[in-house]
Amino acid sequence: MNKPVRTFSGSLVALVTPFTPAGGVDFDMLDRLVDFHLQNGTDGIVALGTTAETPTMTDDEKTAVASRVIERVGGSIPVIVGAGSNNTAHAAALAQHYEKLGADGLLVVTPYYNKANKSGMLAHFRTIADGVNIPILLYNVPSRTGCNLQPATCAALGKHPRIAAVKEASGNIGQIVEVAALAGDCLAIYSGNDDHIVPVLSMGGSGCISVLSNVVPREAQTLCDRFFAGDVAGAAALQCQLLPLVNALFSEVNPIPVNAALAAMGFGKGGVRLPLTPMEDSRRTVLLEEMKRLGVLA
Repeated sequence: MNKPVRTFSGSLVALVTPFTPAGGVDFDMLDRLVDFHLQNGTDGIVALGTTAETPTMTDDEKTAVASRVIERVGGSIPVIVGAGSNNTAHAAALAQHYEKLGADGLLVVTPYYNKANKSGMLAHFRTIADGVNIPILLYNVPSRTGCNLQPATCAALGKHPRIAAVKEASGNIGQIVEVAALAGDCLAIYSGNDDHIVPVLSMGGSGCISVLSNVVPREAQTLCDRFFAGDVAGAAALQCQLLPLVNALFSEVNPIPVNAALAAMGFGKGGVRLPLTPMEDSRRTVLLEEMKRLGVLA
């Protein structure tokens, strides 16, 4: 079975949610961020994922953010909206709601905290996918969720006509190779770790869902373009060039550093919601130096 998701290929940004100093969503800044990506060649936007601090947002806030991003993009690039929950019924309702808002696809994380065995995983994702008519992207990030989406489970889920892809953020290259071996003909694979973009592309990956792209969208897009054009060495060289910035962006819990980086670029104040707190000064200094090295900051 082959269900290519070519409209979602390349560099997709895991978009932050900018907040005002008072803690509300800063919609004017959200517009500026979306425009920044449209101007810099980002291939798609993923709203309401991990980097968006979605667990701290109300359903009304999430609806407002998804609507604003979809409207601002205006169909020029795909918008994928996070519809994950550890409550299957809630996730299914969110998925249907975001489809009606105009989402091009849905990012659905594994059921965190309560977790599930294989049969529960299958039922969770199939229930959500049965209720929509747009592609589902599975999201595997066991360091946050406490559960791992096994390659054999991916292969079984890939048989569903609307389960089209997996964002692999396990950090386990061996597991990603196994996903490619078992499910590469029915699931597109996206790198969910910015230090693994080229390795995942080399296993037939379709692109990345990237935190890095918030800060250097043109470079993240260029990396993917080089690889797909056959310049593997050039893509690998750029991956290595960007690695110190990637490390700085993950020197504290994501999205604390990326918000600090965007604030330095003039996009908001870098505020995050509790339980996250502002970036430590020593790590922020390293981050800003890496941004200067790459010419992001003067």
